[in-house]
Amino acid sequence: MSFKRLTIAFLLAAVPASAGSIAPRDGWAVHQTSKPYEELIQDVKTAAKAEGLNVVTQAGPTGAAASRGITIPGNRVIGLFNNEFAVKILALSTAAMIEAPVRMYVTEEDDGSATLSYKLPSHVFAPYADEGGAELAGLADQLDRRFALIAERAQK
Repeated sequence: MSFKRLTIAFLLAAVPASAGSIAPRDGWAVHQTSKPYEELIQDVKTAAKAEGLNVVTQAGPTGAAASRGITIPGNRVIGLFNNEFAVKILALSTAAMIEAPVRMYVTEEDDGSATLSYKLPSHVFAPYADEGGAELAGLADQLDRRFALIAERAQK
């Protein structure tokens, strides 16, 4: 093996495969499950639809890393929203729409299970309270309830 390849192999081996599980933190909901990663992703999408939210975006580095020869745990961010919330929030605060879609995060654990976590929508939209007032807070609370229901359904 050439020195260059040996150096690259050493550097890749030194890169941790995972920074670890997501710990509970202020403004977040963290749900450890026994479900496999891919199953939890599908169940989040199904639950979101049942709760009237659409999957607007999806992103994750796992597939791209694999195409580069790097194995990392499953990692998917799923953006959820709907036009009803978008129109109402825009009427209250144009700036607040930078936060849409609100995201759920599915991460694969070392044992093959997956964790579902997300920032509470009320936490996400809190910086815009001066503009959107009580109405924006009420919409964020509605989203909190929907996200909690999605998490509950997805974990079943």
